[in-house]
Amino acid sequence: MASVTKTRNTATRLLTAVAVLSGLVLSAAQAQAAAPPPSTAASAVTATTLPAVDMEATVLAAQIDPRRADSTLTPGAHDSVLAVERALQARGLLDATWVDGYFGTSTISAYAAYQRSLGYSGLAANGLPGTTSLTTLGQGRYTVTHQIGPGAKLQRDGYTVNTRTQNMLTEAERLLGFRLTLSQGSYNPGGDPTSAGTHDGGGVVDINVDGMTSSTRTAVALALRQVGFAAWIRNPTQGDWPWHIHAAAINDTDLATQAQNQTGDYYLGLNGLANHAADDGPRIPIQTWEQYQRSH
Repeated sequence: MASVTKTRNTATRLLTAVAVLSGLVLSAAQAQAAAPPPSTAASAVTATTLPAVDMEATVLAAQIDPRRADSTLTPGAHDSVLAVERALQARGLLDATWVDGYFGTSTISAYAAYQRSLGYSGLAANGLPGTTSLTTLGQGRYTVTHQIGPGAKLQRDGYTVNTRTQNMLTEAERLLGFRLTLSQGSYNPGGDPTSAGTHDGGGVVDINVDGMTSSTRTAVALALRQVGFAAWIRNPTQGDWPWHIHAAAINDTDLATQAQNQTGDYYLGLNGLANHAADDGPRIPIQTWEQYQRSH
């Protein structure tokens, strides 16, 4: 009887030992599963994080850089432009010489060629990055932040403008306290010889100033500049046109090439005309519509 009891006690101890070992093994496995990945794995995850391309800064650089007489970079745009240029180079559209973070004429031409390769034409292949083309170009290379776009087309005073331009005009009117009337709109279907093609794309309007005093004209130009237009008071001595205010919406991705050049000249302190004279409008800190919205 003592022998049977001893055998039973031994078996119980063995079963207990097995249970303890099983618990230890299970705890170790659970701890390993809950533990964070080793530093090498974390590094691998970090290494695959894509850089971000700031669309606002990139489009702005595409307007200003081609107008510069030197290689000064547009503030805040270098890294984004560089990522876009590397993507264009990878597609064989841009020579390595021009992969420098400067969105000059070579990069404009390369981007326009890329847009055409996607089947775009006209304004959709103007060399200014649009949301769809910029995102498609960056697949697997970068993400796109601060996306911008012109919005849908609509009618104002019998002329065509886009939603972004209309919103900008509405805010300028709020600042002024009165309504503005257009004498010319955007997306000019036939072309106006006095406009040199600036109205053929989006974002560009002329403001009727009939009956306005000199001080009121200046106030209008100032309000338009505040909300993100490159705006100038035009007079008959400058060209074949009546008194009016010409306004081009900075960073409108539908801008015609001529209007792109005007917005670039505006940033460089010029009047946006072929004579490249000094800016003759009210000087204020320059900002885009999106920058204005963030500060108001």
